[in-house]
Amino acid sequence: MTDSDAALAANLEFYRAFATRDVAAMDALWARQAPVACLHPGWTALKDRDAIMQSWEGILSNPDAPRIACFDEQVFLYGDVALVLCEEELEGGTLAASNLFVREDNEWRIAHHHAGQIVGRHPEDDEPSRLN
Repeated sequence: MTDSDAALAANLEFYRAFATRDVAAMDALWARQAPVACLHPGWTALKDRDAIMQSWEGILSNPDAPRIACFDEQVFLYGDVALVLCEEELEGGTLAASNLFVREDNEWRIAHHHAGQIVGRHPEDDEPSRLN
């Protein structure tokens, strides 16, 4: 398996843990040696592994938490770091997401997750617009 394939497989496991509400699987996916951070939509940044895992426990145990599907994944490799950009489809909208993975003990572990609302989509635009 190539590094790109392995990073995409780790990304798939992240969304599988989310979809199946598997807190133990989510915990196993997050890095333990590298610094971690998480930005859930509408939240302030979480920068502590314990706080991040508490947030996932709350989200995954909430029966009203959104069902989510990941699509249009793209991976960018930087040695022992992989960035996966994707979109998250959920009821009521689509989010853009970035998931940063680091290699720990020969496994890809997530070190950063960020998801945010896509305000407007212009299919005819090939280049992203600048906000500032």
